[in-house]
Amino acid sequence: MIVFDTDVISYVLRAEPPLGLVRRIAQLDPGVQATTSITVGELVYGAHRSSRAEHFLAALRRAVWPNLRTLPFDHRSAEIFGELRAELERSGTPVAEPDLRIGSICLANDAALATGNVRHFKKIPGLKVEDWLAEHR
Repeated sequence: MIVFDTDVISYVLRAEPPLGLVRRIAQLDPGVQATTSITVGELVYGAHRSSRAEHFLAALRRAVWPNLRTLPFDHRSAEIFGELRAELERSGTPVAEPDLRIGSICLANDAALATGNVRHFKKIPGLKVEDWLAEHR
C-alpha cells in the first residue's frame, strides 16, 4: 500500500500538476492508494486558510476523497505512536507530532509513505519512505 502525504496530494491539485506525478499515481492500482486521517485534516486546514477555500474544498470532495481510501489514527496506530514518541524523545531525535502520527498509521498498515518531505519522516524507525516529489520541484 502507498500512503500519500499532504504535499503529494497538494501537488496533484495544482492548476497544472506535474505530468510525471500524475502518471505515476495513475499506474498504481487504486486499491493500494491511501492517505491518512491526519493528512485529511491538514488538507482541509490548508483549504480554509486559502483565499479560495471553497475552490479547494470542492476539489478535495470531487477529486480526492472519492478516489482515495483514508486510513484512521486507530488504536494500533496510537500504540505505535506512543512507543515511537517515547523512543525518539529518549534518543534526542523527536519528530513533529503530525508527522509521527502519519508515520504510525503507515507502520500499523504496513504501508510505504509517498512524500516530498523525506527528512521529516526518515527518523521514524521501520517506516518505508519514498520521495515522490524530488523531480517535480
